[in-house]
Amino acid sequence: MQYHFDHGQPIFLLDDSAASFFPVKWALSDPSRLLLGIPFAGTLMLILLAHEMGHYLYCKRYGVWATLPFFIPAPTLIGTLGAFIRIRSPIRSRTALFDIGIAGPIAGFVVAVGVLAVSLGLSQPLHAGTPPADLELGFPLIFHVVHHLLVLVGAGQGVASLPLDRVLLHPTAIAAWVGMFATALNLLPGGQLDGGHIVFSIAPRAHRWISWATTIALLFMAYYLCYVWFVWAILLRLSSLRHPQVAEWPRVAGSRTLLAGFAVIMLVLTLAPAPFLHFSVQEIIAAIRK
Repeated sequence: MQYHFDHGQPIFLLDDSAASFFPVKWALSDPSRLLLGIPFAGTLMLILLAHEMGHYLYCKRYGVWATLPFFIPAPTLIGTLGAFIRIRSPIRSRTALFDIGIAGPIAGFVVAVGVLAVSLGLSQPLHAGTPPADLELGFPLIFHVVHHLLVLVGAGQGVASLPLDRVLLHPTAIAAWVGMFATALNLLPGGQLDGGHIVFSIAPRAHRWISWATTIALLFMAYYLCYVWFVWAILLRLSSLRHPQVAEWPRVAGSRTLLAGFAVIMLVLTLAPAPFLHFSVQEIIAAIRK
């Protein structure tokens, strides 16, 4: 990513003049080249760490035994499958479940917004004649909001005056995109995702039906917008087979209902309906038929 950015090319480019997605031989032939990956990797790990530490610290607050965060390296486009903590003791109340569930998304979202504001300022205008990326990202609403704020305050120099599809994003901005995507996935209201925990803590009897409704919505999104939602529909159903039980009383009330509303706002801001453009099931089927 950094190599492409330094040479004025889209991050995800696969023509003959570009580096491959996994340039192992190129990197290991001169190990100092691995340092190019530090801005993206370090920024993404910071966002993931913030999310998981939000969960961890509230586990500690409620006396729930949990591990420190584990990171999962993997040969994916972003180099990881994310991070997680293991909760090894029961969560005793709906209030504790709510607080533990929402603390991660809030912490990750706050850090990701800060990263986004800085990284858009580090990005560059995309020059005319630059080849299109082989993988085009769809932007969540928060990208447009922060971009508009940069315009209002006069920051971001030339980037602020351009639409996002004409901006060459800095690798740390891609890390912010991944952080927002991860936040949206975790806030999906169903199963044992953070959003599912929030729903269960507020309305345990509605959790099953909301999980089903979310699954159906994801299937429609997969067909018309992006196939990756099909994978998440399956994972959501699998995680819905069993949910940790908590005491029915006391109920979640007071200021936490406002926080639940903020969780909905975060989901709206971070969800990219088509995270990867031109990859809907409908478009893939049409391409195969040609």
